[in-house]
Amino acid sequence: MKASQFFISTLKEAPADAEVVSHQLMMRAGMIKKLGAGIYNYMPMGLRVIHKVEAIVREEMNRAGAVEMSMPVIQPAELWQETGRFESMGPELLRIKDRHGRDFVVQPTSEEVITDVMRQDIKSYKQLPKNLYQIQTKFRDERRPRFGLMRGREFIMKDAYSFDRDQTAAKASYQVMAQAYRRIFDRFGLTYRAVAADSGAIGGDLSEEFQVIAATGEDAIVYCPESNYAANMEKAEALAPPAGRPTAVQALTRTATPGKATCGEVAELLSIPLQSTVKSLVLATDELDDAGKVHKTQVWLVLLRGDHDMNEVKVGKVAGLAGFRFATLAEIEDHFGCKPGYLGPLNMKKPVKLAVDREVAALADWVCGANEPDFHLTGVNWGRDLPEPDLIADLRNVVAGDASPDGKGVLAIERGIEVGHVFYLGTKYSQAMNATFLDENGKPQFLEMGCYGIGITRLPAAAIEQNHDERGIIWPDAIAPFTVVLCPISPDRFPEVKAAAEKLHDELAAAGVDVILDDRGERPGAMFADWELIGVPHRVTIGDRGLKDGQLEYQHRRDAASSKIDLARAFNFLKEKLAL
Repeated sequence: MKASQFFISTLKEAPADAEVVSHQLMMRAGMIKKLGAGIYNYMPMGLRVIHKVEAIVREEMNRAGAVEMSMPVIQPAELWQETGRFESMGPELLRIKDRHGRDFVVQPTSEEVITDVMRQDIKSYKQLPKNLYQIQTKFRDERRPRFGLMRGREFIMKDAYSFDRDQTAAKASYQVMAQAYRRIFDRFGLTYRAVAADSGAIGGDLSEEFQVIAATGEDAIVYCPESNYAANMEKAEALAPPAGRPTAVQALTRTATPGKATCGEVAELLSIPLQSTVKSLVLATDELDDAGKVHKTQVWLVLLRGDHDMNEVKVGKVAGLAGFRFATLAEIEDHFGCKPGYLGPLNMKKPVKLAVDREVAALADWVCGANEPDFHLTGVNWGRDLPEPDLIADLRNVVAGDASPDGKGVLAIERGIEVGHVFYLGTKYSQAMNATFLDENGKPQFLEMGCYGIGITRLPAAAIEQNHDERGIIWPDAIAPFTVVLCPISPDRFPEVKAAAEKLHDELAAAGVDVILDDRGERPGAMFADWELIGVPHRVTIGDRGLKDGQLEYQHRRDAASSKIDLARAFNFLKEKLAL
């Protein structure tokens, strides 16, 4: 490829709305151009990266036995109504009507459509297992699209769906996909972790996220440096304290804490550790009648240690707390007789259900609100001042230094960007859509399903977040828009420079190297700045002075300076560098 034939459009400054490094650099390098909020044109330079990501994904999916197909972006609402997701999904699901007033959705994912395909064609256990995948445009109407391709509304995703006869076979298919994902991300040349994850709204049991490690990542990854344990924050278990509860030594005391409404302020006022305080979070669950109106509300009090944060996913899995919301101020005052800041489990106006974190259940002589403005209770103890808690559960986010659930050390936390997710779904969708097959005995059974996604367009952004410097992007070889760039100095003035550059270009291209020759005639400084911004990993500079000595200059994008190589062996040198 010649640069003069290609479309190169770099910027010195990033647009004002580009917040994170990947968004800034993709815009500056001319890889994407914004069309609307969360909607981007994939420009030629960026599209080359996307195509390389797709090629690796296709190769490994095919190798794993998956078969490619394509499902429509626009899908009939009837299928989504069968599973209930047409009503249950929020405004992220873009609902549209055609000219006849019929309802459709713009697909964010394709469980319904693929299940419909399989229920039509799979009749017997002899046709199983099957795994179908697509690489297709998706749309999720994010409330606040941001960070460029990291959280866009329109994006490209690879989604695969496995179908099996029973749980054992389905879990085997899951493991095949989980290993394929590891091969895919290994080939991308990125540092990543596969972490145990909560399945979320998509449903299912077995679940792993593939997280690219980056300081700017939105997700917290919990792992044990001494073992293979890794989980996302929603999934990571906080173990109960091993030592049990200490003996109570303090008397229950009503203590003045004027104007101190947070655990931190109370701990500082009383000169006690924050770990001795307990925070009170008031939640509510609503029961609906047949008309969809609330006919009964249950108020809950969740108790956490003052230095801990509530994990909403864990709380939502507690019996009775599914679909919880935070209580209104009126509900809080009605049950506690006090505004937030001084709440606690003693002296309430009306009874509530109590959910206690494991750490709080193991505390003695703790501090909580007195349900009275400007007062807290100190020296609170279970079994003496209030009954032992009936409901004790893991309700909090883990913190660095917590014991690892596998018993092999303590936990550490780093940031990551989710670029892939694998789920075992079971029969959630096949039951809802009556997708069955006949087993050996001629009896109908529901298809066991798994689903497997990779964010094709998010992955380049994640790669940039992990691989950049003050000059621009540093692409791993596998997904770089070009692997090698040849930079001739003043080729119009020096025919021998132009000839040497074209000869090396043709040799590399014939060997299958993704090479671009910058024949634009730019000044060296501007030319180098462009390619450092774009992030091509290998650069060869051809100059008149070096050619007289039979030498070229080579510099990897991560190198601080260039090194000289012999012209005669430049081709072989690059083949070795590229491991061809």
